[in-house]
Amino acid sequence: MEWISQMFGQYGYFVLFFGLFAESLALPFPGELAMAIAGHMASLGTFQLTSIILVSYLGAITGTFVTYMLGRRLGTPFFEKYGKYFFLKPERLRQLTEWFGKYGDKLILVSYFVPGLRHFTGYVAGILKVRFGTLLLYNGIGGILWVMTYVTVGHIFGAKIEQLLHLITQYSFGAVVVLALLAGLAVLARKKKALLIQWLRARYVGLQKLFVRSAK
Repeated sequence: MEWISQMFGQYGYFVLFFGLFAESLALPFPGELAMAIAGHMASLGTFQLTSIILVSYLGAITGTFVTYMLGRRLGTPFFEKYGKYFFLKPERLRQLTEWFGKYGDKLILVSYFVPGLRHFTGYVAGILKVRFGTLLLYNGIGGILWVMTYVTVGHIFGAKIEQLLHLITQYSFGAVVVLALLAGLAVLARKKKALLIQWLRARYVGLQKLFVRSAK
């Protein structure tokens, strides 16, 4: 935590932009911690809160757009062979591809809050040739929510940053699981719509008959 504060003292906002840009390329950088510390420093008057949010947001989404273009241009064969140099091993690539197949492009929307996913979202979205407009929308919304969450935590709670980051990581992962379950149920309900309606009608008729008998 101290070394990040020292870097902020030397390089200011550049730490956030290039740090979050590098993290989007799957390079090691503690993005959440850096944003939270910057938010805390804003509460002390060292930085401006709006500038922190803007710089962090631009760094994160720019990195994702770069990885998207790399994935789109280089394709699956390249990453199956050389993905390990991008920390994207073949087994991880297959797993993330399955997730996209299961949950769709909306996975991009929550990817920032899932450890180990946001670093590779751009690569995989590009490999799968997700429409750029879709990436722009979901990555933009997810990015600003992610940035504002961690900057706000640091700005409000200050000294308890590390403890709160741990809690947020736990609950954000749980939220993603819940959203995935709800999405699965929605897809199932859509596919079995006719059977579901038939079952509900049967239950309604049964309850209606029971009510009539009770009234007599």
